[in-house]
Amino acid sequence: MKKGILTLREQEVFELLVLNKSTKEIATELEISEKTVRNHISNAMQKLGVKGRAQAVVELLKLGEITIN
Repeated sequence: MKKGILTLREQEVFELLVLNKSTKEIATELEISEKTVRNHISNAMQKLGVKGRAQAVVELLKLGEITIN
């Protein structure tokens, strides 16, 4: 898998997830609906071939798609 697999918005969502933000908090911060947040997470998990958010975060960290600050 190559770097740059996520859209910018998917990356933003996961960077907020890493900060332990809830779906509702992410939606508020990005000014999108909670359903849209869940769709971004689901799309990213599908691209990565993983079944859960935690596994997606691990893969994204390994790929350098997101960072922990």
